[in-house]
Amino acid sequence: MHVVLLEPEIPPNTGNVARLCAATHTTLHLIEPFGFQLDDRQLKRAGMDYWRQVTWQRWPNWTEFRRALPTGARLWLIESDGPRQYAEVVYGPDDYLIFGRETAGLPKALLAEHREGWLRIPMFNPQSRSLNLSNCVALVLFEALRQQGFAGEV
Repeated sequence: MHVVLLEPEIPPNTGNVARLCAATHTTLHLIEPFGFQLDDRQLKRAGMDYWRQVTWQRWPNWTEFRRALPTGARLWLIESDGPRQYAEVVYGPDDYLIFGRETAGLPKALLAEHREGWLRIPMFNPQSRSLNLSNCVALVLFEALRQQGFAGEV
Protein backbone atom coordinates (compact mmCIF):
# COMPACT_ATOMS: atom_id res chain seq x y z
CA MET A 1 0.00 0.00 0.00
CA HIS A 2 0.96 3.61 -0.44
CA VAL A 3 -0.11 6.60 1.66
CA VAL A 4 0.23 10.01 0.03
CA LEU A 5 0.13 13.29 1.97
CA LEU A 6 -0.34 16.21 -0.38
CA GLU A 7 1.11 19.38 1.13
CA PRO A 8 0.86 18.38 4.81
CA GLU A 9 0.91 21.30 7.25
CA ILE A 10 1.04 19.96 10.81
CA PRO A 11 4.23 18.15 11.88
CA PRO A 12 2.68 15.84 14.52
CA ASN A 13 0.13 14.56 12.01
CA THR A 14 2.83 13.70 9.50
CA GLY A 15 4.91 12.09 12.25
CA ASN A 16 1.94 9.97 13.34
CA VAL A 17 1.30 8.89 9.76
CA ALA A 18 4.97 7.97 9.36
CA ARG A 19 4.74 5.82 12.48
CA LEU A 20 1.60 4.14 11.10
CA CYS A 21 3.35 3.49 7.79
CA ALA A 22 6.35 1.97 9.58
CA ALA A 23 4.11 -0.36 11.60
CA THR A 24 2.21 -1.53 8.51
CA HIS A 25 5.07 -1.63 5.95
CA THR A 26 3.24 1.00 3.91
CA THR A 27 5.18 3.36 1.65
CA LEU A 28 4.74 7.03 2.53
CA HIS A 29 4.84 9.75 -0.12
CA LEU A 30 5.18 13.37 1.02
CA ILE A 31 4.38 15.98 -1.61
CA GLU A 32 5.64 19.55 -1.19
CA PRO A 33 5.21 22.26 -0.20
CA PHE A 34 5.12 21.39 3.50
CA GLY A 35 3.89 23.58 6.32
CA PHE A 36 7.03 22.67 8.29
CA GLN A 37 10.66 21.67 7.91
CA LEU A 38 11.43 17.95 7.75
CA ASP A 39 13.83 18.41 10.66
CA ASP A 40 11.00 19.83 12.81
CA ARG A 41 11.22 18.63 16.43
CA GLN A 42 7.46 17.92 16.62
CA LEU A 43 7.61 15.86 13.43
CA LYS A 44 10.42 13.73 14.82
CA ARG A 45 8.77 13.42 18.22
CA ALA A 46 5.45 12.21 16.78
CA GLY A 47 7.24 9.74 14.52
CA MET A 48 9.49 8.71 17.40
CA ASP A 49 12.26 6.39 16.29
CA TYR A 50 10.07 4.91 13.55
CA TRP A 51 11.38 7.23 10.83
CA ARG A 52 14.29 4.84 10.24
CA GLN A 53 11.77 2.07 9.53
CA VAL A 54 9.64 4.02 7.06
CA THR A 55 9.98 3.61 3.33
CA TRP A 56 9.22 7.11 2.16
CA GLN A 57 9.77 9.49 -0.68
CA ARG A 58 9.67 13.25 -0.93
CA TRP A 59 8.18 14.83 -4.06
CA PRO A 60 8.59 18.48 -5.12
CA ASN A 61 4.98 18.69 -6.38
CA TRP A 62 1.93 16.72 -7.51
CA THR A 63 3.01 16.77 -11.17
CA GLU A 64 6.33 15.02 -10.44
CA PHE A 65 4.62 12.47 -8.19
CA ARG A 66 1.96 11.72 -10.81
CA ARG A 67 4.56 11.42 -13.57
CA ALA A 68 6.43 8.77 -11.59
CA LEU A 69 3.41 6.54 -10.93
CA PRO A 70 3.36 3.15 -12.60
CA THR A 71 0.95 2.67 -15.47
CA GLY A 72 -2.46 1.68 -14.18
CA ALA A 73 -1.83 2.87 -10.60
CA ARG A 74 -5.11 3.20 -8.69
CA LEU A 75 -5.56 6.42 -6.78
CA TRP A 76 -8.08 6.80 -3.95
CA LEU A 77 -8.62 10.41 -2.91
CA ILE A 78 -10.11 10.67 0.57
CA GLU A 79 -11.99 13.91 1.06
CA SER A 80 -15.34 15.03 2.42
CA ASP A 81 -18.34 14.96 0.08
CA GLY A 82 -16.96 12.07 -1.96
CA PRO A 83 -19.61 10.08 -3.84
CA ARG A 84 -18.71 6.79 -2.06
CA GLN A 85 -17.70 5.78 1.44
CA TYR A 86 -14.16 4.47 1.89
CA ALA A 87 -15.44 0.99 2.88
CA GLU A 88 -17.47 0.59 -0.34
CA VAL A 89 -14.50 -0.08 -2.61
CA VAL A 90 -12.11 -3.00 -3.03
CA TYR A 91 -8.49 -2.06 -2.39
CA GLY A 92 -5.43 -3.69 -3.89
CA PRO A 93 -1.96 -4.02 -2.36
CA ASP A 94 -0.44 -1.44 -4.73
CA ASP A 95 -3.13 1.24 -4.35
CA TYR A 96 -2.40 4.85 -3.38
CA LEU A 97 -4.44 6.46 -0.58
CA ILE A 98 -4.26 10.23 -1.03
CA PHE A 99 -4.98 12.79 1.69
CA GLY A 100 -4.83 16.58 1.48
CA ARG A 101 -3.80 19.47 3.66
CA GLU A 102 -5.25 19.67 7.14
CA THR A 103 -6.76 23.13 6.59
CA ALA A 104 -7.87 22.90 2.95
CA GLY A 105 -8.12 19.23 1.99
CA LEU A 106 -7.49 18.16 -1.58
CA PRO A 107 -7.79 20.66 -4.45
CA LYS A 108 -11.23 20.67 -6.10
CA ALA A 109 -9.67 20.34 -9.57
CA LEU A 110 -7.83 17.18 -8.49
CA LEU A 111 -11.04 15.70 -7.05
CA ALA A 112 -12.93 16.48 -10.26
CA GLU A 113 -10.17 14.85 -12.33
CA HIS A 114 -10.34 11.67 -10.22
CA ARG A 115 -14.05 11.57 -9.36
CA GLU A 116 -14.20 7.77 -9.72
CA GLY A 117 -11.59 7.47 -6.95
CA TRP A 118 -13.00 10.16 -4.63
CA LEU A 119 -13.99 8.61 -1.31
CA ARG A 120 -15.33 9.99 1.94
CA ILE A 121 -15.30 8.99 5.59
CA PRO A 122 -18.85 9.22 6.98
CA MET A 123 -19.53 11.99 9.46
CA PHE A 124 -22.44 11.93 11.89
CA ASN A 125 -22.36 15.36 13.52
CA PRO A 126 -23.10 18.25 11.14
CA GLN A 127 -21.20 20.64 13.43
CA SER A 128 -18.02 18.54 13.14
CA ARG A 129 -15.92 19.92 10.32
CA SER A 130 -13.51 17.01 9.94
CA LEU A 131 -11.49 14.29 11.62
CA ASN A 132 -7.78 14.48 12.36
CA LEU A 133 -5.63 13.65 9.34
CA SER A 134 -3.68 10.84 10.99
CA ASN A 135 -6.95 9.28 12.22
CA CYS A 136 -8.33 9.39 8.68
CA VAL A 137 -5.24 7.71 7.29
CA ALA A 138 -5.48 4.98 9.94
CA LEU A 139 -9.17 4.32 9.23
CA VAL A 140 -8.77 3.94 5.49
CA LEU A 141 -5.42 2.14 5.56
CA PHE A 142 -6.64 -0.47 8.02
CA GLU A 143 -9.79 -1.08 5.98
CA ALA A 144 -7.59 -1.66 2.92
CA LEU A 145 -5.31 -3.99 4.90
CA ARG A 146 -8.31 -5.83 6.39
CA GLN A 147 -9.66 -6.47 2.89
CA GLN A 148 -6.31 -8.03 2.01
CA GLY A 149 -6.46 -10.35 5.02
CA PHE A 150 -3.83 -8.39 6.95
CA ALA A 151 -1.16 -10.05 4.83
CA GLY A 152 2.25 -9.83 6.45
CA GLU A 153 0.97 -9.48 10.01
CA VAL A 154 3.52 -10.60 12.59
